[in-house]
Amino acid sequence: MRLVVVSNRLPFTVSFQEGAPQFKPSAGGLTTGLWSYLQNKPPEGTERPDFLWLGWPGASVPAEHEAAVRSYGEQQFKSSPVFLPEESMDRFYLGFCNKTIWPLFHYFPTLTQYEEENWQTYQDVNRAFGEAVVNALRPDDMLWIHDYHLMLLPKLVREKFPDMPIGFFLHIPFPSWEIFRMLPRAWREEIIEGLLGSSLIGLHTHDYVRDFLTSVLRTSGHEHQLGSLTLRDRVVEVDTFPMGVEFDRFAQAAASRETGLRVEELRQKCVGQKVVFSVDRLDYTKGLINRLGGYEMFLKNNPQWHGKVVFIISVAPSRIGVDSYQNMKLELEQTVGRIVGDFGNVHWTPLVYQFRHLTFDEIVPLYRLCDVALITPLRDGMNLVAKEFIASRPDQTGVLILSEMAGAAKEMGEAIIINPFHREDFSKALEQALTMPVEEQIRRNQLLQERLRRYNVVRWADDFVQALLSSQKTEAARRARLFSGKAYANMIQQYHAATRRTLLLDYDGTLGTHRNARRTRFRSGERGDHRQRAAAAHAGRMVRRTAHLPHRRARRLAPAQGRGLADVEDHDRRLEGTRAPHPQSLCGPPAGCAAGGKGVFARVAFPPRRPGTGSAPRQGTARRSGGLHAEH
Repeated sequence: MRLVVVSNRLPFTVSFQEGAPQFKPSAGGLTTGLWSYLQNKPPEGTERPDFLWLGWPGASVPAEHEAAVRSYGEQQFKSSPVFLPEESMDRFYLGFCNKTIWPLFHYFPTLTQYEEENWQTYQDVNRAFGEAVVNALRPDDMLWIHDYHLMLLPKLVREKFPDMPIGFFLHIPFPSWEIFRMLPRAWREEIIEGLLGSSLIGLHTHDYVRDFLTSVLRTSGHEHQLGSLTLRDRVVEVDTFPMGVEFDRFAQAAASRETGLRVEELRQKCVGQKVVFSVDRLDYTKGLINRLGGYEMFLKNNPQWHGKVVFIISVAPSRIGVDSYQNMKLELEQTVGRIVGDFGNVHWTPLVYQFRHLTFDEIVPLYRLCDVALITPLRDGMNLVAKEFIASRPDQTGVLILSEMAGAAKEMGEAIIINPFHREDFSKALEQALTMPVEEQIRRNQLLQERLRRYNVVRWADDFVQALLSSQKTEAARRARLFSGKAYANMIQQYHAATRRTLLLDYDGTLGTHRNARRTRFRSGERGDHRQRAAAAHAGRMVRRTAHLPHRRARRLAPAQGRGLADVEDHDRRLEGTRAPHPQSLCGPPAGCAAGGKGVFARVAFPPRRPGTGSAPRQGTARRSGGLHAEH
């Protein structure tokens, strides 16, 4: 079996200089985390499947260079590029993905744009990915699709490979129904149906799982049972998989001699000062302006810390082509200038700001150098920076201040958790962090490190893949129990050929609607007419099974008697109007069959009613599995 990974970007990025392709590793938690899993050696006694990675190479590749890019991907990364025009990718990535899905799913509805052209491009790119994936797949592959760029892809692949294990993982938050419903109805329905093409859907937290399942119910009417969604022909599992980091990589780098020397060099530049560190890419969801405002409030409320603390904030460029990001960069730099101007002097600069990407070798010494890590996004699917900081503390000192709006806060309760919209929270948390005893720092970080070391990025990916395989085994067992295929066709053929027939139809919740646990109301003569016509067409014997047959209902049903329609009441075990034996005696073939004549006996179990219109079957009744059951 081969694992086929599909994401918007490949683990490498292509650029062109003087007409020749240049290659460099892709940045970002998704690509680096997945690549480390795929390259990691499996535990002894286990095997990890071979893999293939499909995605866009990061640029429009001229036809004459496609072979070179494809060859590089196959040899270096076991990947296959999906070649798409850069104009389409711009409308796709900078359009629908980052102007619609990204702001809406992060609870910024006022920044969300609803442009039909961008939606059509999103559909087109997903279909283009679908064609590339279908052409690359083998029948025994399993597919793992990643993130919000490709939410329509699972259904597109399912149409071509109905039995393939397909996993989907969403790396950003899934919003509440009240936010999700702001998408046009047709868009949100197609997104939900696209995602439900998966066998397994993974999200970072239980909150996201709850919100997704609610949106599925409101959009398509599928109600879940402990995270399982039963569709017409499949079961879709939805579960929580909090993504981890390469813990050992950060821990080993932080403990290395080279990092130690770099840390000492940096400490010489801030002697006598506590260091607060923050790193994020330029994005309105990261709360950078709020973070600076919180630090400003701390300086106003705590003049005793002037000259004794410095805030190093590093911002990585992101989405340079989006106007809102350029406006945010301008506001960020103005805020930095105001704080430095208001509080700084010749001997002390309260804030150090840099706008550039930090390499791995640059960021690990800063993780180890700082006394406090300030990680406070306004909304974040997980936030791996917080986990990287904890992994990079070999002496287990340091304090993490973390936003409660980050998915990581759900599993990092030992951090100081704050509301990133409240400046007073920043001020109080910074004062607490800067004065926290070393023993308390170590106690908290020991617990965090043990947890993050145990559930790292490899464990995250392994758990998802194993859950995907398990879901397929469960699905195979479920299909084996279904009454379909040759058995179903054979029963229908025997039914049509039979001269004497018996149907057992449950009444409560099947022919009639459940009203409450004790009483089932009978609707007017309309249902009686249907049953009389069915009995006439059936030309055999029809038995209604019900828990209750009050006398007034018996009178209403009386015209049906004598037309091949009988009623069975469970509680007193009798055929109404007769002294027939226990109804179970009806479960054998009719007399015609026993005598060698042509006959067929069938028990019909109807599909589940739509949510809210019925209830679970009682103990001992036929299980409604969505199929037709027969006994011959």
